Amino acid sequence: MRADEKRMFGMSKEDIREQYIESITGKLSGLEMVVAGILSDCQELAAMGDNQETIRQQLNVAKFILFEMMDEKRKESV
Repeated sequence: MRADEKRMFGMSKEDIREQYIESITGKLSGLEMVVAGILSDCQELAAMGDNQETIRQQLNVAKFILFEMMDEKRKESV
């Protein structure tokens, strides 16, 4: 894992793909639901006063998934 990925996401991009994008939830409910779940988790973490760094990293994971979705959509439209 690259140092910038660790700092940005708390995991590698490959881990995000494996744990979120290729997950059962991602396959059955769609990546939109995966992102919604991450955002809900961030709300709960903030309400509990959890570590701001963890929240920031999880928000970056959600954004990464959204950008992956956008890239996939662009590929399909070409």
